Amino acid sequence: MAGAYVPLLILLVALAAFLRDDFALTLIYLFVAAFAAGTWWSRRALSRLEQERHFSDHAFLGEQIAIEIQVRNRGWLPVPWLELRETLPLALAGPQVFRRVTSLGPRGASRFEYSMQALKRGYYPIGPMFISSGDILGLNEPARREWPVEYLTVYPKIIPLTKVKIPSQSPQGTLRHTQPLFEDPTRVFGKREYTAGDSLRRVDWKSTAATGQLQVKIFEPSIALETLICLNLNAGDYHHHTRIDSTELAIVIAASLGNWITSKGQTVGLKVNGRDPLIPEGIPQYFPPRKGKMHLMRMLETLARVDLTSDSSFTALIQEQHYHLSWGTTLLVITGEARDDLLDELYQARRSGQNAVLILAGRSASSEESRVKARFFGIPVVSILHER
Repeated sequence: MAGAYVPLLILLVALAAFLRDDFALTLIYLFVAAFAAGTWWSRRALSRLEQERHFSDHAFLGEQIAIEIQVRNRGWLPVPWLELRETLPLALAGPQVFRRVTSLGPRGASRFEYSMQALKRGYYPIGPMFISSGDILGLNEPARREWPVEYLTVYPKIIPLTKVKIPSQSPQGTLRHTQPLFEDPTRVFGKREYTAGDSLRRVDWKSTAATGQLQVKIFEPSIALETLICLNLNAGDYHHHTRIDSTELAIVIAASLGNWITSKGQTVGLKVNGRDPLIPEGIPQYFPPRKGKMHLMRMLETLARVDLTSDSSFTALIQEQHYHLSWGTTLLVITGEARDDLLDELYQARRSGQNAVLILAGRSASSEESRVKARFFGIPVVSILHER
């Protein structure tokens, strides 16, 4: 902008030299002084600004996200004009752009608010914010500063499930077992007299006091089974016409099943081969089976961030994982297509004592063929075409 005044300055210098007029020299001095003072003022004032952005960095689908911007002038120089421009994610903000112009007095502050709708799960940058200021005459280029990006996580959609028609024992809780090796100390179904070798931890002191003889508890044999959700986000395993919708449906299925199993007080884990922007080199994410809401929220955060990948073998992931799982673990395998190598790996998992269930998400040209092959291997198959 200062370049636009260069011809005027040259003209004033030429007039002053030709006319030898003090008034022209005075205008030159005033112009140069105003330009220098304006440049120093705007840069000095801008350096004394502080900005804060307040918002909840996690949201569920459909929530309204309120964002508050606060700008403070920590200096004694007033800011004649200040422009704030925030870069917003298109998927959440649509055509909206946050842009405001204000002025700040010495030690002054301004506060602005705007909102976005959590329309789609994902990991979104909020910002950067660009702040510009200049002199009131507009003689120099505006000074600019940039405030860094902060991130918003929108969790995937969770569909409340009343019951799940999956032939799996794991979500139903601990199961009775025929071998005493798997006694459950939380399930007492009787008492007997103490014999040599019994642990003192088994002594029932109330019954002992009542009968006058040492009594020990008899525990019901049982075994706790676990569930591992294996989510395939390899692009090549989904039909190319419906790839985006099918993979989003697969993520909804994984999130809903994880939420349902957790609500039953059972253990659930997650293995997903999608691309996570927070994980370098596309390393598959693995959460060992655990209980509790905090564990569920960590899984949902990963499901919010992950995206399609094109260089991750899902069969190799299953093969690597099922050797490290305990006996009786249920594998809920969510994918778009079930190729022969994947069915063979699930068959090997069943032979190892694990309960493999195949869930086909979305429409696939080979769904019927996959079901026929899965039945041959004795693998239950559930086809889910849409959220309903």
